[in-house]
Amino acid sequence: MSKVRVLVGTKKGAFILTADGKREKWDVSGPHFGGWEIYHVKGSSVDPNRLYASQSSGWFGQIIQRSDDGGKTWEPPGGGPTTSPDGMPKGESNKFVYEGEVGKHLWYDGTPHPWEFKRVWHLEPSLTDANTVYAGVEDAALFKTTDGGRTWKELPALRHTKGELWQPGAGGMGLHTILLDPKNPDRIFVAISAAGVFRTEDGGKSWKPATRGLNLTYELPDKSSEVGHCVHRIAMHPSRPNVLFMQKHWDVNRSDDGGESWHEVSGNLPSDFGFPIDVHAHEPNTIYVVPIKSDSEHYPPDAKLRVYRSRTGGDEWEPLTKGLPQQDCYVNILRDAMAVDSLDKCGIYFGTTGGQVYASADSGDNWKPIVRDLPPVLSVEVQTLS
Repeated sequence: MSKVRVLVGTKKGAFILTADGKREKWDVSGPHFGGWEIYHVKGSSVDPNRLYASQSSGWFGQIIQRSDDGGKTWEPPGGGPTTSPDGMPKGESNKFVYEGEVGKHLWYDGTPHPWEFKRVWHLEPSLTDANTVYAGVEDAALFKTTDGGRTWKELPALRHTKGELWQPGAGGMGLHTILLDPKNPDRIFVAISAAGVFRTEDGGKSWKPATRGLNLTYELPDKSSEVGHCVHRIAMHPSRPNVLFMQKHWDVNRSDDGGESWHEVSGNLPSDFGFPIDVHAHEPNTIYVVPIKSDSEHYPPDAKLRVYRSRTGGDEWEPLTKGLPQQDCYVNILRDAMAVDSLDKCGIYFGTTGGQVYASADSGDNWKPIVRDLPPVLSVEVQTLS
């Protein structure tokens, strides 16, 4: 029977939840790196025992941790911290190397600001090689390792794609989403708050914005600008890499041409503000979002925690409530805190800032908390194991 491993990153460590294919009883391992912020944990699809974790603190900086035994033991691939407390890279192993001139960026008012490296927001292992991983960092940049995390080099062309116009969202200017095209290894999509979506067709040598058709939710100096959009998350189904779904600051969008154009599919959602968006493992037109009341009130509308599902690729949405609190609920669900498994009855998982991880073993019809009282959940990823 297949097994499921849920990887949870929190404000105070990482937790690993495992269950058999019935997904009824869960074993909890952790906290790993207790007391440390674990921004993201993700496993390789090539080697299920290979896991990577983004560990950070304001004092010791950023460390990439790696496990080769499914999370039983961990160690930095090269040993030692990757950055100093002030955010500057240091050391000869497990370090992030900026290529070319870091320089300065300009705010929209023309004020210069230095480039800073604060944390790794997202880790995306290669679909074909367990030693190759992409990392999205704050301030926004994209890095790549080909030696299992020992050394990282920037793909600098991204920051040169109108980077002088990028600006941070409320949570910082993080590169938070990396989508790898399973049909074309040279094609990558990334999303940055608040810069937008960018696409490469040549493995990162060159990039172009992929934001045409997005609504402007706030004033930009140039209303026709291709950058400056506050994208919260993008998702795709591996069978349809040209179809992208987006949760944006104040609307949900869809692209049917690889990001060349977008149209809004918020439909009958009670609020089109939120952070995560994900796609059913076997139904490419079934998508999930978790609406939040507003950009200033980060909790569910009417204090009722509801996942919304569209089986039509957007516009028509249904609330999923069974097993979820329907009164006095004031948690948030962050952009990397939702994931799906690939079992026959697709499982959906999400974590909250209140420390609960909820799971549905029937595509969202019924929910239950599989663990409670964790630190605030920053990320949720799932591995389906044979």
